[in-house]
Amino acid sequence: MTTTFITGANKSLGLETARRLVEAGHTVVVGARDAERGRAAAASLGARFVRIDVTDDASVEAAAADVTAHEGAIDVLVNNAGVLGRVGPVEEYTAADMSAVLDVNVVGVVRVTHAFLPLLRKSSHPVIVNVSSGMGSFGMTQDPDRIESQYALPLYAASKAAVTMLTTQYARELKDMKVNAADPGQTATDFTGGVGHSVAEGAESIVALATIGPDGPTGQFVDRSGTLPW
Repeated sequence: MTTTFITGANKSLGLETARRLVEAGHTVVVGARDAERGRAAAASLGARFVRIDVTDDASVEAAAADVTAHEGAIDVLVNNAGVLGRVGPVEEYTAADMSAVLDVNVVGVVRVTHAFLPLLRKSSHPVIVNVSSGMGSFGMTQDPDRIESQYALPLYAASKAAVTMLTTQYARELKDMKVNAADPGQTATDFTGGVGHSVAEGAESIVALATIGPDGPTGQFVDRSGTLPW
């Protein structure tokens, strides 16, 4: 039985990923900051809820301790929790705005991965999936044929570029596990104001990477169509 922990799994892409992995036979632990929504999401899926705030060291450590006590190990970690951050005229962005986005989207990945590595190392086939975005790709945001080139989201885009680079560097260092980044694409969520393809389509790349075998890729950035440019 594959055990999977997903951050930000109470709604949207995280919830859909959890649903699909439960259907695939995974034992899923739903991680979420909002306890009420997290418990409701877990109950709807037949999963277990663990509260986690990826910006808080104590919360992340407590979540890892909870999973250690109940599941004992995990096979898959999906770092899905993320925020869009401030959107608007660039002259209005402050250092505090940038720090807030980085703390969730980037530092949160480091914080959670650090805490859960001992649990992953108990697996015979450990996998980490970091949910990134094409908005963090230099190639895609500069390609006029790509939807990513039509938006200016400096804070979010910079954070996701960092997530993708973290992924490649972790993959190089963590040779005992598979570490990849998924791009859901423009998905109809609260981030996009409901514009884009379905959440089910957006979750496909995350689910695909969460279910790779021992011979699967590592250090890759993919969407549901294949490998993407950095």
